[in-house]
Amino acid sequence: MVKLKTSEQIETMRQGGRILASILYNVKTKTVVGVSTNELNDLANELCAKHNVIPVFLNYRPQGAARAFPGSICVSINHEIVHGIPNEQPRIIADGDIVSLDMGIKHDGLIVDSAVSVIAGEGDAQAKKLLEATERALYAGIDASKAGNKTGDIGDAVEQVVIPYGFSLPEELGGHGVGESIHEDPFIPNFSKSGEGVILKDGMVFAIEPMVNEGLPDIKLGKDRFTYETADGKRSAHFEHTVAIVNGVAEILTKE
Repeated sequence: MVKLKTSEQIETMRQGGRILASILYNVKTKTVVGVSTNELNDLANELCAKHNVIPVFLNYRPQGAARAFPGSICVSINHEIVHGIPNEQPRIIADGDIVSLDMGIKHDGLIVDSAVSVIAGEGDAQAKKLLEATERALYAGIDASKAGNKTGDIGDAVEQVVIPYGFSLPEELGGHGVGESIHEDPFIPNFSKSGEGVILKDGMVFAIEPMVNEGLPDIKLGKDRFTYETADGKRSAHFEHTVAIVNGVAEILTKE
């Protein structure tokens, strides 16, 4: 069941979104060659304390999971698509690594969620192309988020950007409603379901998050039981914003 948000709730999430955008920006600037994933997690914690917000991924236990997530931010590198654990067996960022940073916070009782991918050091042309495609797909999905459209139209817009680049989209992973909990209805696909799915209405708040693979769309769950990886070992990128449908169009909440 989709939970529509009031204008007051959306304003609270707007405030939280600005805080999250600031935190992610600061972590992004520190995602450089030689830094450890644990250092990035520590920085995220420090910034949450500074802004008096709660990192909601920390100790979050998804349905069916054997244990709770141990980090405050997900740090996924190269072939890791999402949900990389930063503080168990920390890794050192190397030159050319694609690093995806995914974080959710709770501000005044409501949750927002966002992600960004960066290249440490110079990076190669293919890595830059992968990030370009993924970020473009995110904004295409946002543009398609209009009252009267359906969730499948978002997925169609995402796919129409990605496929011409020669990349792929894992269909098992997608966006989601957000607010009172981390994951709410509706599911937001990253593949074409044009004209299908839930009708978008004012008051809906959800995260759009294209995850784009350099190679095949097939994925696997890593040994830590949280990190999703590309099955072929090729790289992946991830961008995400929380948006609200306000006056018929999407407003990005997770921006500074």
